[in-house]
Amino acid sequence: MELRENTAEQSREAPRSSPGKHRGAVQGNEAAVTSPTGTQAVDRAAQLLREVVRCGDPVTFTELTAATGLAKSTTSRLLMALERGGLVRRDSRGRFRPGEMFVRYAWRGGPEAGLVGIARPFLDRLGAATGETVNLGVASNGMVEQIAQVDSTYLIGGTNWVGLSVPLHCAALGKVLLAYGAAQLPPGRLGHRTARTITSRAALQASLAEVRRHGYALTDQELEPGLIAVAAPVYSGGSAVVAALSVSGPASRLTRTRIHDVAAMCVTQATALSAVLGHQPAGNGQSGHQPQREGAA
Repeated sequence: MELRENTAEQSREAPRSSPGKHRGAVQGNEAAVTSPTGTQAVDRAAQLLREVVRCGDPVTFTELTAATGLAKSTTSRLLMALERGGLVRRDSRGRFRPGEMFVRYAWRGGPEAGLVGIARPFLDRLGAATGETVNLGVASNGMVEQIAQVDSTYLIGGTNWVGLSVPLHCAALGKVLLAYGAAQLPPGRLGHRTARTITSRAALQASLAEVRRHGYALTDQELEPGLIAVAAPVYSGGSAVVAALSVSGPASRLTRTRIHDVAAMCVTQATALSAVLGHQPAGNGQSGHQPQREGAA
């Protein structure tokens, strides 16, 4: 149907040439037909793109066709082209939002430039896959602050950590930030939170070396009794870690047999988020590798 519409439009726009015209005139007419049609496609794609960017929330295919007045076939074809070019992307429900090119451009403003909004789809996917509490954390004043969360689907383990700051040395998020140089330990003694909290700086350094070796951090009841957490690094466009992504839950659910699978999911989503932020792994084990097995001992 759209092909017929375009053909009709081309017929109306193209000037007719008489049989006696020379070939140069025919080529000129062909250019006249092609140029307006190409411009029209760009205009329509730009119209869709404006609508996606203008909406604060992800927008559905139906909403886009209604807002732009374009045929469904045209809308579908142009959205696929925009998606291939990284100008739009789909969330887990198939709704459209600004694509990776916009994200990378916005990210040039630094970690504060909308990180939560960029990371939200990755947190949602990790939460849906694990059913556990998912957090995004950044370094703040010698602590780790949780800036976004997806709640657990279980009644047990439903603490809201957003806005809370916890010590770096006993949180999985904090260990990741320390291990990859995104945070520095404050001076003084390491606080004692539970019987399992690491309070020796030498022991902590050994633990951070394990984080770098495995590609993720694990805390086993070091922050709170009964709380298990894993976290993975989130990179920006260069090689710097700017945040950490974590999954946490009670020891009764994050067991030895399950913790490796949860860690692998966490690393996968952290790596995908890092890619959207412009990070390209150098193949040196800094990011993007599958975590090695580690017991929750």
